[in-house]
Amino acid sequence: MTEFERALVTGLSARPRRIAPKWFYDAEGSKLFERICELPEYYPTRTELALLDRHAPEIASRIGPRCEIVEFGAGAIRKLRVLLGALDAPARFVPIDISGEHLLAAATALRKAHPALEVQPVVGDFTRDLSLPTAAGRRVGFFPGSSIGNFDPPHAVELLRRFGSLLAGGGLLIGVDLVKDPALLHAAYNDSTGVTAAFNLNLWARASREAGADFDLSQWFHSAFYNAPLQRIEMHLVSRRAQRVTVAGESFEFAEGASVHTENSYKYTVAGFQALAREAGFSPAACWTDRANRFALHWLEGEPAAAKAR
Repeated sequence: MTEFERALVTGLSARPRRIAPKWFYDAEGSKLFERICELPEYYPTRTELALLDRHAPEIASRIGPRCEIVEFGAGAIRKLRVLLGALDAPARFVPIDISGEHLLAAATALRKAHPALEVQPVVGDFTRDLSLPTAAGRRVGFFPGSSIGNFDPPHAVELLRRFGSLLAGGGLLIGVDLVKDPALLHAAYNDSTGVTAAFNLNLWARASREAGADFDLSQWFHSAFYNAPLQRIEMHLVSRRAQRVTVAGESFEFAEGASVHTENSYKYTVAGFQALAREAGFSPAACWTDRANRFALHWLEGEPAAAKAR
């Protein structure tokens, strides 16, 4: 049984049923997510890109010269390109992503556009132990896209601690979606053209392609809503009728209206996220937000290795 098959069987056997969002990102899912990023309703991408462009010189001064940039969940490597012109002779770029085909194509395109930049992609799951190449300079982390919001706060702290260990005292530039009007959030995750729905449903299509599942996609629908007490968007796949589905040789029963929780996207206040970063061992040093306070970029200073050893 593959890791994906085990994740499906385990998640569908649990109560409540839940599948981790990292499994969205096969080649098709990665392409669909890039389409989401272009949607007029999906403000996070364009807001973050504008912040990176507007504050690139100040961000570059924080990063410093001859650094090795490690991007967690690099995807199409779109956002680093905004910073490259401002950076002072980066020693190397190490993009990490679970979707190998998508990552390698993006890394090849980046090399062609910036032949002087050493690019060394790493295909892997950044939530697990990773083997990175020997550092070519002081490491700095880059985690854009508010992907930290996919983790509940205790697991977000664990992940940031993992990053801190990999960065060996280097800083981290991280994008964080902010608490805002629920109507804006609802529109961002329920776009009028149905791309987000297709992205969510692709999880079942992937299960059929890779895990011998027999999901009928017409008998499921996408649901996304804001859970105000927990300050998070939740995404679910909901069964339209009572049905039985086979996955990796296992049979699962679903009642009409039964749901499978596929993603969370936690929203933070600036102060709330800074408190979480401190708990993980980082020191908040700078924060940039857009005028509407929809999105924040945080620069976090890492804890020096000597301090950790004390």
